[in-house]
Amino acid sequence: MMVITGAGISAESGIPTFRGQDGLWQNYSVMDLATPQAFAANPELVWAFYNWRRNLISQIKENPAHQALVILEESLPDFTLVTQNVDGLHQRAGSKNLIEIHGNLWRVKCSKCHQRYIDMSVDMGTLPLCKCGGLLRPDVVWFGENLDHQLLQRTEEIAQKCDVLLVIGTSCSVYPMAAIPMLAKNRGAFVAEINIEETPLTANIDITITGKAGEITPLLVK
Repeated sequence: MMVITGAGISAESGIPTFRGQDGLWQNYSVMDLATPQAFAANPELVWAFYNWRRNLISQIKENPAHQALVILEESLPDFTLVTQNVDGLHQRAGSKNLIEIHGNLWRVKCSKCHQRYIDMSVDMGTLPLCKCGGLLRPDVVWFGENLDHQLLQRTEEIAQKCDVLLVIGTSCSVYPMAAIPMLAKNRGAFVAEINIEETPLTANIDITITGKAGEITPLLVK
C-alpha cells in the first residue's frame, strides 16, 4: 500500500496552506518567499518567514489522520507514505517508512558545503551559519527547484508496484507528483482519495471519499 499526503492533512492541525486564504505572511505571498531567488536577494526576510513557520508548527500537534496512518503502517507488511508536507508531523506521529518528497522544515543544509542536519530550534536567528562558515538554508524544495531525483525515482517505483494508493488532502495537481496517482492506476492499482472537495483526480480514479481526513482516515483504518 502507498499513501500520498498533502497540505490538507496538516491544515486540519491548524497549519496554513500555501494556496489558501491563510497563505499570506506579513503581506507577502509565501510563493514569493519560498524561492532560491528570494533567498539570494534577501536571506534575512526568508529566514524570518521560516522562523515564524517553525514557531507556529512547534505549537501544533499531529491529528487523528496522522495517527491513523501510523496504525495502518504497523498493520501492513509493505507500506510507504509519501508526503508533500515539510512540517514533520508524520515523523512526530511515528511514521517510519516515509518519503518527504519536498524536504523537511526542521532540517537545514549548507549553501557552501551542502551538509544536511536536523535542527529543532524554533528560532534559527537572522542568518544562521554552518560550521564551515556557509549560510544555512531550510532543506526544503522551493518553487523553481527540482525534486530530489532519488526520492522521486523511488516514489515512481513504489507507485508502479503498489496494489492500493490512497491520496489524502492533496489534488496532486503539480508535476511531477501529479503523475504518480495515474502511474499507479495504469499499473492496476486501486486508487482512492480523501479530500474535502473533488479534485482533478476525482474523475479518473476508483473512489473519492469527501470529508475531513482527520475524521475519515481513522474510520477507514478501523
